[in-house]
Amino acid sequence: MKKIIVLILLSIAIKVTAQNSNSIFSKDPIINLENWQKKRLYFGFYLGFNSYDFKIDYKKMETDPRYSSDIQVDNAVGFNVGLVTNLRLMEYLDLRFEPGLYYGSRTLKYPPTVGFDSPSDAIREINSTYINFPLLLKFSSLRTGNVRPYLLGGVSANLNLSSNSKSLDDNYEERFRVKSWTTNYEIGFGIDIFSEYFIFSPSIRGQFGINDELIRDNNPNSPWTGNIESLKSRGFLINFTFH
Repeated sequence: MKKIIVLILLSIAIKVTAQNSNSIFSKDPIINLENWQKKRLYFGFYLGFNSYDFKIDYKKMETDPRYSSDIQVDNAVGFNVGLVTNLRLMEYLDLRFEPGLYYGSRTLKYPPTVGFDSPSDAIREINSTYINFPLLLKFSSLRTGNVRPYLLGGVSANLNLSSNSKSLDDNYEERFRVKSWTTNYEIGFGIDIFSEYFIFSPSIRGQFGINDELIRDNNPNSPWTGNIESLKSRGFLINFTFH
């Protein structure tokens, strides 16, 4: 379903930007917005999709048969929306600030060997509403006609509005807690497509958590958090940006 939605949005945007045979992808296109890339500062907005999961590292507890299997992480498709501020540093290098709202959902399924009293105890659904603050460098290639590929890389900070970090309850009261703030590094690639009136920039990006975001249960031997050494978010992002 996610792939179908992405393809529909992409086809609509390309159809809008390529209104005639000489606009973008023809052999000898009319050059659109020729001086746009020389602007010192410009703005935009983006809409997109995400898929978050967790990278989980475990403690060495080989003698405990409860932890013979890993925790399974099921992810769902979320959405992104945000703004873009682009500062031109030099001809092929830009600095971008892309604050946005990201919503994602993940489900942790603990292995049967942990031995919970109730089947519902073996499942923890984690809904995350992030305010994302990425600071990125954009490395652009030489423009060919109305197309210009680019690479992205940088760091970001996430404020998780659904973290439950201030709650005194833990998993024994069915409350899975993670930290409010996390840091990440991001890498990706995209393409600028210059139309007559605006720039359409689809991009694909990976977001990788740097710090452990798990808040452990009050009981150090908790079956939910006792065997986890670190828990870090990872995200796959698809954004459709308009300048």
